[in-house]
Amino acid sequence: MKSTSIPEDLALEKSEIEIFEYNVSDACEKNKIILTQNTFSFLQEGRKEVNTNSSPISVDNSSFLLMKSGHCLMTEKLSAPNRTFRSILLFFSDASLLAFGNKYNFQDRVCLELVPIHKLNYDEFIKSYVKGLKEIDSVKGAARSKLLQVKFEEIMLYLIEIYGPEFYYSLLGELDIKSITLRRVVENNKLDRLTLPELAFLCNMSISSFKREFGKQYDCSPIKWFQDQRLIHSAFLLKTKNARPSDLYDKTGYESLSNFTQAFKKKFGSTPKQYQMKI
Repeated sequence: MKSTSIPEDLALEKSEIEIFEYNVSDACEKNKIILTQNTFSFLQEGRKEVNTNSSPISVDNSSFLLMKSGHCLMTEKLSAPNRTFRSILLFFSDASLLAFGNKYNFQDRVCLELVPIHKLNYDEFIKSYVKGLKEIDSVKGAARSKLLQVKFEEIMLYLIEIYGPEFYYSLLGELDIKSITLRRVVENNKLDRLTLPELAFLCNMSISSFKREFGKQYDCSPIKWFQDQRLIHSAFLLKTKNARPSDLYDKTGYESLSNFTQAFKKKFGSTPKQYQMKI
């Protein structure tokens, strides 16, 4: 039987966090599924059975699942009255998970035993949360990704409040220790203009390993990412500190004001001075 890659085979735009309303009227038995992102499956109608490298798990619409990326066998059974299977899927990358941990300071302890799948019960908060999540599906453009980021953090913070920090650490596993270290070093030094050899040294990696791991987590080169972060910080200073563009170009790593202005305009659609005058 051919395997299905999710979310790729759902024809969604590539994103760190995404949602999908999954509705089918045909049952399936032990389909081979490759989850390339971590997935919340908020079951609405029907039953789902999942086989992983741990014990099989079965849920109905009184429970939902959080599944780590990986291989599984998935069975979907239709609801009795409507003959349908419905669920809301929330996909998120390991990079999003690590960024969340960095933002909320969940880095100091790591559970080395990865839990591939969590079965969790609905409560009134979660039911309300899923309704709100469905509303975002109609939102387009930049607002959509920002709202999804907020909703992802909301569900993670709520589940950590209920189940404790161990819930977060159980999603990491030993393979993510290197990733946690890299992201911590990168995020804490994103404005400090460290060289690639210096960053690699802090991560206890070779330069080639650092660049390879960085690409996996950030989906771009280190040089481009750091330049973008400094441009974003420059925009913040222009907006809140009334900074002069001539005082910022050197801090962002550009050799001249004209080069800085060109890069800023390419990213934000206006020159630094024009951007400042819009405020």
